[in-house]
Amino acid sequence: MRKQGHGDVREALLDAAIVCFTTKGIAAASLREIATQAHVTPALLHYYYGDKAQLVEALVEDRMLPAFGVVRDRVAAAGDDIADTVAAFVCGLTEAMKAHPWWPQLWVREVLCEGGALRDLLLTRIAPELARTIAGRFAAAQARGELNADLDPRLLMTSLVGLTLLPAAGAPIWRALFEADDLGLDDVRRHAIALLDRGLELKGPGK
Repeated sequence: MRKQGHGDVREALLDAAIVCFTTKGIAAASLREIATQAHVTPALLHYYYGDKAQLVEALVEDRMLPAFGVVRDRVAAAGDDIADTVAAFVCGLTEAMKAHPWWPQLWVREVLCEGGALRDLLLTRIAPELARTIAGRFAAAQARGELNADLDPRLLMTSLVGLTLLPAAGAPIWRALFEADDLGLDDVRRHAIALLDRGLELKGPGK
């Protein structure tokens, strides 16, 4: 059996923290519970991460921001075309959620819910740049007459999140409700893009 290196142990501890944070919440999960989940002693967890605040910061830096980077990079590469921007956001988020299945549940619990431990992360380190970029592209397209004039560019950003992250987070509920175990993230992606493409009433230049 291969002996675990420091990097392996750190990754295993982060994996355990994610399990506990998504099931109990960051505030409620104790370091002892995380250590138990990782099959290590609390002392070893303390050796690698110190206290819970440092563990949460490591989760943000090593897992959440890289996952979000997939979305950011796709949107940046899409340019000003609205259809490409929508597809970039939806596809990038789907890709990130496939690689990190815990992301939707943790996002809803710790960012969207009042009192969530990661809300400041959204407001200060993730959302501002991306949200303004996408809303700006929507507003510019609207000014050119290429986008449904009844839509609010700012609310369209929330629509993108509502059609992607929320269905993924609520998958156990709607799969049970509709006996829809056959539906996965790719179906969510196709549905979101189809719904947005029609609702946006996109028109190319000169049309």
